[in-house]
Amino acid sequence: MTPSLEPVVELSADTATDDPLADRSRARLFALLADRAQPATTSELADAVQLHPNGVRRHLGALEAAGLVTRAQTEGGRGRPADTWMAVPGATAGAPPPSPYRELSRWLARAMAHGATEPDEVRAVGRVIGRELAGADVEPTDGGIGDALAAMGFAPRRLPTTDGRTALRLGNCPYRDAVTENQPAICGLHRGMTEGLLDLLAPAAELIDFVAEDPRTAGCLIEIADRSLDA
Repeated sequence: MTPSLEPVVELSADTATDDPLADRSRARLFALLADRAQPATTSELADAVQLHPNGVRRHLGALEAAGLVTRAQTEGGRGRPADTWMAVPGATAGAPPPSPYRELSRWLARAMAHGATEPDEVRAVGRVIGRELAGADVEPTDGGIGDALAAMGFAPRRLPTTDGRTALRLGNCPYRDAVTENQPAICGLHRGMTEGLLDLLAPAAELIDFVAEDPRTAGCLIEIADRSLDA
């Protein structure tokens, strides 16, 4: 009688711990993503650490569940969209990972407490929240909005522009599950928060365009004009 064979699972030391970065492979993957300015595909990461893509995908899923990395999808070519991965800004080993949904639920509860039900009303509450996030003591700076959005997990990328405008393409949506349920409300909140950030970080700037895209693939566009150049 031929004995049944159980699948062999490769475990590294410290796998039994609750710390996702105690696993050496996960720690290597997180370090690679933390050092990158752009998202990486599963295949790129598998090549870098010389592991099978299926194993890398499982490790990345554990890092995502721990709030250390975010996943998006890229369209293009044939077949299913490819997963791309980025480290969550500010997430470090030994520190509690950022929780964008915890913050989002608090902000939405605040909007509801103010009776905001329409997107424009939610946007107005978002603008107040954005000012609070910027902080009254911050010194205005042209690059502050990009840094602020990166810290919130949006992975902004600056696009070439002219006439003193700033265009940012967002590489990740940290609230994508909520956006798929109610895009007008969530994106309205985000738009208002962006305006509030600009109020303090770049008082001479004005948000002139905010194009929301599919949150699963991200790519939302933010365009800002420097009104001081109009004088």
